[in-house]
Amino acid sequence: MTHLPTEFPDFGLTPEQRRQAVRTHYWERPGMDGERGEIWCYTDRFSYRAGETVALHVSSTAPIFGITIIRDGGSETKLFEKAGIAARWQDTPDQCSVEGCGWEASFEFGIGDDWPSGAYRVTLTADGRDGQPAHCHHLFIVAPQLGQKPGRVLQIAATGTWLAYNTWGGSNHYEGITGPNRDQYARMVSTQRPWCRGFVVLPREAPRVPLEVAVPPRTVPRYPHMEWAFATGHSKKYASSGWASYDSHFFRFAERSGYAVDLASQHDLHFSPEILDGYDCVVFVGHDEYWTWEMRDAVDAYVTSGGHAARFAGNFMWQTRLEDEGRRQVCYKYRARAEDPAYRGGDVTRATNSWEAPEIGRPGSATFGLNATRGVYAGWGGCAPRGVRGFPVYRPEHWAFAGTGIYYGDLLGADSHVYGYEVDGLDFELRGGLPYPTAASGAPDGLQVLAVGMASQVEESADIPLKDQFLGDEDGRFTAETLFGEASDANLDKVKRGNGMIVNFPRGKGEVFHAGSCEWVAGLLRQDAMVERVTKNVLDRYLGKT
Repeated sequence: MTHLPTEFPDFGLTPEQRRQAVRTHYWERPGMDGERGEIWCYTDRFSYRAGETVALHVSSTAPIFGITIIRDGGSETKLFEKAGIAARWQDTPDQCSVEGCGWEASFEFGIGDDWPSGAYRVTLTADGRDGQPAHCHHLFIVAPQLGQKPGRVLQIAATGTWLAYNTWGGSNHYEGITGPNRDQYARMVSTQRPWCRGFVVLPREAPRVPLEVAVPPRTVPRYPHMEWAFATGHSKKYASSGWASYDSHFFRFAERSGYAVDLASQHDLHFSPEILDGYDCVVFVGHDEYWTWEMRDAVDAYVTSGGHAARFAGNFMWQTRLEDEGRRQVCYKYRARAEDPAYRGGDVTRATNSWEAPEIGRPGSATFGLNATRGVYAGWGGCAPRGVRGFPVYRPEHWAFAGTGIYYGDLLGADSHVYGYEVDGLDFELRGGLPYPTAASGAPDGLQVLAVGMASQVEESADIPLKDQFLGDEDGRFTAETLFGEASDANLDKVKRGNGMIVNFPRGKGEVFHAGSCEWVAGLLRQDAMVERVTKNVLDRYLGKT
């Protein structure tokens, strides 16, 4: 088993800076690098197909820049390189996070017919004012052409969640500079802005969210990922979302393991649901929290007609809407019942609230078998900080565990810490030592619970002073109000104890496998043989190889 250090890592911050790292709102913005100079960019869309043209919007303190484009997969392949491209500094609206930057296009290039589907990492380099080069990283997706794809896997990148967490310009769906006091999260966020630092590339030593520390008793929680971000100039949210922290690890693992993998964005899924046609297996990974009604329709229809959905992901929480041809994502979240127009004469089923809100009538379990509101936090803050790091297995005889040697009661993926930081679950009961969803859980017919771990929606400990709680009970009370109409102590008590599950169930002619944890990809990143074997078992079954 992994032996954990007993002390938190030190990134050279003072106690006050450590508190700032967690408690304050900081973000990337034009001019932040001051005298050093800087360069930023975004593309006009998240994804393209072969033959289409990419418009690159650049703002730079230097008059020229160079560009390199690399396909980021099982190996890195350089597809494009050019130097001496003209650039200029472009004014940026104060509310660019909501409205978009509005920069003019600086450079255009075509997607070659020989560019395979995947993630393409853009690096821009310009001269800084201090004699050092200034860099910018961006990412776009080349989606597959339509048609039959025998033996190929389609991975759907969690672009809705990337967009929700992107701090560039000051606001996202969590914190922000919107509202009369410039202190509110944004209900709407734009795609027309750069990705924040840490979403595209990360050094290997960047901490993940779950704690890799054996927390001594009575310890005030620390958040190494936020401290590292503060110390190194990365986004506070780098570890919560993005290609670098999540989606990339499955894509690279699958290609290195010999699977043929294509990549598409959730925006492709929304506007072109036919992109699923022809695939035997579609995969969703990492932190995959924000979905539209149309995206769910596409997946439900695909599975019912015989497709196989493998979800190695957690936190299926929020319904969103897309506006302005997909350039703006809307999610009122905690303020939905008070502010979302869907509650005032609109279609309330499309309200941008939690999927489990009764008025929406479409809990996450109806698509993927599990609900976010019955899971949530594990392995960070005061939420099970010393809890299980892997999934406790109850049904080791299931086909997903073939060849692992795992036994009843074993932990799957504990060494690589696959359980956390947000997990999805169901209300369940134990009978004869085995878990079964309760009649009121909303579980689909035929669902089998393969593994169950504990989670919490509340930091509940006499050892942690209120001033040191980061999570507190706010999410728990929101869930209580969402499900039961009132955020009372009695209703909080009904929801504060959660769980994370691995489940499997049939739907129509198809099938769904769901390992409900954001951190499953950590097992692939850290080359955990047992986690790799389960992943391959699922892919092989769904591709018809077994």
